[in-house]
Parts: sequence; C-alpha cells; structure tokens
Amino acid sequence: MDVTVAQPQALAVAPSGQVIEAVPNGFVQRVMALPAQRKMMLGGGIAVLLAIFAAMMMWGREGDYRVLYTNLSDKDGGAILAQLQQMQVPYKHADGGAAILVPADKVHDVRLKLASAGLPKGSVVGFELMESQKFGVTQFQERLNFQRGLEGELTRSMQGIASVQSARVHLALPNQNGFFREQQKPSASVVLTLYPGRTLDRAQVAGIVHLVSSSVPEMSPKAVSIVDQTGALISAAQEGADQGGLDAQQLQYVRQIENNYTQRIRDILEPVLGKENLRAQVTAEVDFSQIESTAEEYKPNQGVSAPSTVRSQQTSEQVGQSGAPATGVPGAQSNQPPTPATAPVNGASQPLQAAGAGAASGNSRREAVTNYEVDKTVRVTRTGTGTIKRLNAAVVLNHRTKTDAKGKTTTEAIPQEELDKLTALVRESIGVDDKRGDSVKVITAPFQVTKEEPDNTPLWKQPETIDLIRTLAVPGALTLAALIVVFGAIRPAIQAAKPVPAAEDDKPKLNAVVNDAEELPALQNGNVALGPDGQPLQALEAPGVDARLEAARKLARENPLAMATVMRGWMNN
Repeated sequence: MDVTVAQPQALAVAPSGQVIEAVPNGFVQRVMALPAQRKMMLGGGIAVLLAIFAAMMMWGREGDYRVLYTNLSDKDGGAILAQLQQMQVPYKHADGGAAILVPADKVHDVRLKLASAGLPKGSVVGFELMESQKFGVTQFQERLNFQRGLEGELTRSMQGIASVQSARVHLALPNQNGFFREQQKPSASVVLTLYPGRTLDRAQVAGIVHLVSSSVPEMSPKAVSIVDQTGALISAAQEGADQGGLDAQQLQYVRQIENNYTQRIRDILEPVLGKENLRAQVTAEVDFSQIESTAEEYKPNQGVSAPSTVRSQQTSEQVGQSGAPATGVPGAQSNQPPTPATAPVNGASQPLQAAGAGAASGNSRREAVTNYEVDKTVRVTRTGTGTIKRLNAAVVLNHRTKTDAKGKTTTEAIPQEELDKLTALVRESIGVDDKRGDSVKVITAPFQVTKEEPDNTPLWKQPETIDLIRTLAVPGALTLAALIVVFGAIRPAIQAAKPVPAAEDDKPKLNAVVNDAEELPALQNGNVALGPDGQPLQALEAPGVDARLEAARKLARENPLAMATVMRGWMNN
C-alpha cells in the first residue's frame, strides 16, 4: 500500500469556492502583505521606539554634574569653555553663568588638564610676565613688569592659605639713587578677602607680614599693612596686642578653660541626674597681664656665726723727727750737724730713732682701713600670664518626674538637702577657691519641653518628593512614550501579520491511496468496519467544514481591497 502525506497550505478562497492566493508562511512576507497604513504604523513605531531608547541611553550616560570652577572672570570663563570644547567634555552653566559644571566622574581629570594649560589664570600674573618681554622694552617698563610679577607671586602664595579666598598686593618700590641718606624704604599694602566665618589668628597675620617683607629687599615688617575685606587694619591690631586687649588666641584660651570646667560639671552630675536634666555654664576671668619686678637686699655680716669677708685692706704709717733746741754756749761745739738716722731693728713697727744721745725728738702716725663685703640679694619676679582671677559657675537642674500607680506623671523639685550635696560636688569638681572670690550657684527648675509640631505638608509638596519627581520625570516620560508606541502601533501591526490559527478539525489528515480494494476494511451492518482480526473498527467521520476556507471567505468579504491586491500580485507573478 502506498501512502502519501499532503502538507497543509493556507489558501485564500473566493466566496464562490475558487482559490485565489496561498497565504505566505514567512513573517516578512506577511508583513509585506499588510496594508500601507499598517506598514506605516509599524515602521513609525519602531523608529520612535529606537529614538526613545537612544534618548534614555543618553540620559543615563549624562550622569550627575559637579562644579568645576566658580566666580570666574569673563576672560577665564571663555578660555575654559574653549578648552572644554577642544577636549570634547560636556559642560553646563549654573547660578546665572557664575559656575561651570562638568560630569562628576571627570571633575578631577579636567581640573588637572586645565591646570597643565595654565587655566584658570584668575587675572593674576606672576613672573611668567617676564618671559614674554618684547624687544625694545624701556627700563621703566621692565621695572613695572618686575613689580607686577612680584605682586602676582605674593598673591598666589597668600591664596594658598586655607582662610584666604582672594588677595591683592600693592608694592611701593622707590627708585634708588647714589645718595644713601636720600634713599627711601619700600612698603607694601595687602588686601585679603577671607571666606565667610573664618578669621586669621596672630601667627597667620605675622606670617603674611614676614612673607611680604622677606620677599622685597630692605623692607621692614613694620612697613607692611594688611587690611581685610571689611576695611579693618589687621596688622596694626597685632602690633598693639602686647599693649592691651585680648587677641584671638587669648579668647580661645578663655573659651577652652570655660569649656573644660563645664565638662567637669557635666561628667560628675550626668550619672546622677541624667544627660538631659541639667544645664551648666562657667565664666572665667583670666588675667593676661605681665608684671616683672626687681628687688635688691643688703644684710650686714656680723658676729661669730656669720664671719665677715674682707674685700680690701689698706695700712699707712708716717714717721717724723724734729731737731733739739739749741742749748749751751754758742760756739763750735753746739753748732755741730745732726747724727744721720739709723734703721730700726724690728722693722717698721717702731719709729725711726736718731743716733746720738737723744738730743733730738720725733713723732709717728699709723692708719689702717679694712673694707668688708656686704650681703646683696637681687630678686627678679615675673608673674605668669593666663592666671585665673575668678570662677563663676551656674547650674540648673530639672525637676524630677514621677509616675503614680494610675499612670499620671507629675514633677517635683529636688530637695534642698540633695541640692547642697550636688553643690558641694560641683565646688570640688572645679576647685572653688573662696579667697579668690569664686562662686557656685545650683538651682532646680522645671525644663520646658518643646513639642515637635507634626509636619502636615502633603506628600506631593515635600522637597524629597519633588526632587524624586524631577529625577524620574524624564525616564518615566520616555518609558510611557515607549509603551504607547509599542501597544498602540507596533503590537497591532504584529498581530495583523500573525497567521490565522488552525482549528482542531483543520489539522492535516493522512490521505491514503489504496491500490487494492481488498485492502479496505470490510463493512458490516453498513457502518461498522471490521479489521483482519474480526474486531470492529471505529466508524469514519464525515468531513467537516474547513476553517481556513471560511477565514479566507470572511477576509474577502471584509477587506476586498486586500484581496484585490493579493490577486494582482498573483497575476503579476
């Protein structure tokens, strides 16, 4: 028995039963067979969908933008924008053009590249001005360019300080001549613009003064004047700091002492009362005056216990001799010359004696001067600076809260006995000295509890919600547009291009060609076929209605234009 299987084919059948076209099996052929309107919807939808995807990818690549530079001059801003365009780096403007924004992942890279190109210059020119000297520059222009370069270098150095936002330096460099007495000393003026909330301490101002004075030959530190953005003369205040008043370091020292004593009070009372049940403040009067005194004391050294010390000793002795009066009878014997003097036997302790019979008489004088050392004490006393003159401490304790059995909460003051104990603790913790006039005051009072008002702002008005909406607005809109395109244009066209599903009865059946009639099963009782073993076979079903044929007829009735197009294409082929 030869059996052949017939493959199913979808045919377009006219109402009269005539087959007019075979329905294409491929998707592309089915799409090409669609009407022009469907084709335009499908193509336009795909194009719009691709555009939406490209926009979403660009939005995702755009990322977050960060500030590159702010408060740039017009010249520097234009140079930086031109450099960014050459580097092909996207940028934005913010704050009315006062700031330049670039992608967050490129901020540091772009800054380093711009710095290598010398941007931003910030309208500050240093010694690189000397590199672009033109031929034929006069001596005055050369001196002026040198002065401008020196001012620019000093400005750049000052802008490196953390508290200085910008600086400007003015140098007065007089012309030097050959007369030494007529030469003038150079001077400088500095204008500093500080960041909001920042100040310069005494050491920083002194450092700026010495930086400028050391950079210019023969400039004295006293010839440098520093002014802040408010017009206050900072350098003069630092020079007069030793004469009176408190400088920034001294005020900081006072605050440090007060905070230290306040923290001591908290550390000793918080474990007893709780962290939120006390408030303490300490005021310290600190003496920063410097006193230096010198005293000299002299004490005599007398007595056996304190023997005196001889500093110098001087002895003088004088001996004189006078002649005897003339006696006797005048003549040759009484007119004899005196006998010459002879040296004493036991030294100078005895007066000289004249030889002879003692006819002559003499006199002697002896003086002795002895100087003794006197005890001398020189005492130099210098009082220390920053000594505490007085301490005043004020402590407020919250009332105690009690809850009864019914759950009712009440507050009551701390007993006086306990307050006295706590006052003693505070006095001991900060080292109160009554001789110094220190005072401590501890009281109890109910603290006011601040009730937090609930935020009744609607959810859609809250800043977080607004920021979230702004962030998701563009992606959400693109996603919505993509869904509209997909379900409004692309999906209907694809559904129209799908093949018509075959019904259960339209499934391909096996067509058998029988050459021998004896091979057919025997029919008994008119309807039942018996097999070779004599068992009855299932009755053959009558052919049903072809669903594809009905679908082709329905299509021809509803859309005759499409059927005519198919027919035209069939005839042209």
